[in-house]
Amino acid sequence: MSSRPKTLKGRKLYIPPMAYGSARATAAVFRSAGIDAEPTPPSNERTIELGSRYTSGDECYPEKVTLGDFLRVAEGKDFDPSKTAFFMPTASGPCRFGQYAQLLETVFREIGADDVYVFSPSSRDGYDGIGSENMERAIWRGLIAADALRKMLLRCRPYEARKGDMDAVYEESVARLCGVLEKPGLSAGKRLEAITSALAESRARFRAVPARYEKGKPLVGIVGEIFCRLNRFSNEDLARKVEEQGGEAWLSDIGEWVWYTNSEKKLRIRDEGRKGTARLAKAKIKETIQRADEHAIYKPFEEDFIGIEEPEDIEEILDHAAPYLPRRGALGEMVLSVGKSVYLHRKGADGIIDISPFSCMNGIVCEAVYPEVSKDHDAMPIRNFYFDGTQVDLEQQIGIFLELARSYRARKKIERRYPAYFA
Repeated sequence: MSSRPKTLKGRKLYIPPMAYGSARATAAVFRSAGIDAEPTPPSNERTIELGSRYTSGDECYPEKVTLGDFLRVAEGKDFDPSKTAFFMPTASGPCRFGQYAQLLETVFREIGADDVYVFSPSSRDGYDGIGSENMERAIWRGLIAADALRKMLLRCRPYEARKGDMDAVYEESVARLCGVLEKPGLSAGKRLEAITSALAESRARFRAVPARYEKGKPLVGIVGEIFCRLNRFSNEDLARKVEEQGGEAWLSDIGEWVWYTNSEKKLRIRDEGRKGTARLAKAKIKETIQRADEHAIYKPFEEDFIGIEEPEDIEEILDHAAPYLPRRGALGEMVLSVGKSVYLHRKGADGIIDISPFSCMNGIVCEAVYPEVSKDHDAMPIRNFYFDGTQVDLEQQIGIFLELARSYRARKKIERRYPAYFA
């Protein structure tokens, strides 16, 4: 085993595409700091084959997908463990996600690739270990900008006149964003200005695509385990299937998770009492800066996101969840999914889909309380979809759910709001 220090210097960093645009944006930020980085290649059948070879079945589906993609990289003829790093953040709480990094290291030891570096910042400190403050802020901006572009895609794509036009604009927009993020040497102010300018241009390109914006499509909120709901391969592109059945999808984003980890970090600091005063002040300052960045990044889309605005404070989501899953007794996506379901009901959604890996604790706990959530909110339809790579009849199941959503829409008490350009 090599004694070489495990650093990113001199290595190529591979980033798992939890969400397509977000992985590309994060890689671009690392490149701006002189680190060679790119997302792992698109997942395929070989991904599942390799992931299954080194897992027992007790691991959740996202672990199988990410491990399989990393092992595909290792199959490459130019693979050099001493010049390779894999980005795998971790988290505390009940989710098996906290064990992903350790399993990766174990598997690469088993195949004789000990020198691989698993770069694993943690949610426990709000991912402070990701790099310098400038780097962390740049990644935050990239994630939020990618969230905004995906949200704009899902807002516009169900209404396009010609299939594929919105996807093409989205690809251009992600590339434009990455071009800004990977530029070295920009000050924080100049970079934010360049990001918002690129997003404004993208917004204009989306709006220029011929489309028929007509009211009436069922609005389906999508919550659940963060990787499975955002990774299109893992969920078989469920959001697109909702659109193909005549609906519009509102997908919970990555920013929600970051706000939650920030909130949990502040809660732990408060538990320390007076000795945590300075750390709490620093955490609040960081959050204020992040919120200002988020507002600036979402500003170009303000008119387009009427009716699908994200909450101003994660505490609103946690408060909505409290009657069912109080935050001191439950952790992670289960709290966010339940709280966001109530929030989506109040925004006029016509149904909720929870996407989770098969056997996921978060999904199972949520499924146990969703009947009560539905009963308390006008019997809004809520459906769990579990994924393990063997899903069958997904289109049929979504079609049935969309019929329930349409029925609910006809009798619901809270109407959704629309941008002015909807007829």
